[in-house]
Amino acid sequence: MFNPSNLLKKCVFLYDMIGIFDSGAGGLSVYREIVKVLPEEKYVYYSDNAHCPYGEKSREYVIDRARRITDFLIGQGCDVIVVACNTATAAAISTLRAEYPMPFIGMEPAVKQGALRTRSGVVGVLATAGTLKAEKYHDTRDRFADGVTVAERTGEGFVELVENGILDGPEAEAVVSRSLQPLLDAGADMIVLGCTHYPFLQPLIERLAGPGVTVIDPAPAAARHLLHVMEDRGLVRRDGQPTKIGDPKAADVRLFSSGPRAALERIFSIL
Repeated sequence: MFNPSNLLKKCVFLYDMIGIFDSGAGGLSVYREIVKVLPEEKYVYYSDNAHCPYGEKSREYVIDRARRITDFLIGQGCDVIVVACNTATAAAISTLRAEYPMPFIGMEPAVKQGALRTRSGVVGVLATAGTLKAEKYHDTRDRFADGVTVAERTGEGFVELVENGILDGPEAEAVVSRSLQPLLDAGADMIVLGCTHYPFLQPLIERLAGPGVTVIDPAPAAARHLLHVMEDRGLVRRDGQPTKIGDPKAADVRLFSSGPRAALERIFSIL
């Protein structure tokens, strides 16, 4: 049976938009960094908040969602897609790259950066359960953390805090402390954020961790990788207009969500 989406996947893409998706509003932390290096591009952001969080979902479920969202972003004119979700990257990016001809940029916990910078020899990783059990994460950890102890904890309740706009205060402190304190007790002086929602809690995490602990957000590295990929493919927009570096609200972006837009709009308003 003829399937137009299969034909679309084989086309040469002549569009000019960057698609970004996450299980919710957390991927806006990646969008924020991307705009700093690619301020003149056009963006489509998709929050799959009707299916959030992904961390406890099966690999097959996340792959199905990633395919559906990719088809939607292609329909919006995207020729590059950023999987701004660590869980979706771990579960689905290999499948997406095999099935679609466009470049996909994924997220990877910055274990290497933490291992290179640690003084105590202990790197803490905060991530979702889906990321921590994924083969892709295990490969990254084993490749870069030789000679360094990696302590891991699921950020239980972190995604829900961000989606509900609770980024500080007693409730947020209690939730974050439950997952953070065991890493500090293990001696971690580097805390790697392995979920794109977590950077919105970074000020709180840094305050609770104290001045001797460094918190690493992998989003800037993902943004630089996207820039290099687009430069290599000649896809970077250069229209001579004044750049708006550091102002994600000034960029040309369209926001979509699979559920209520309130969380997406709330987080976008504080970028």
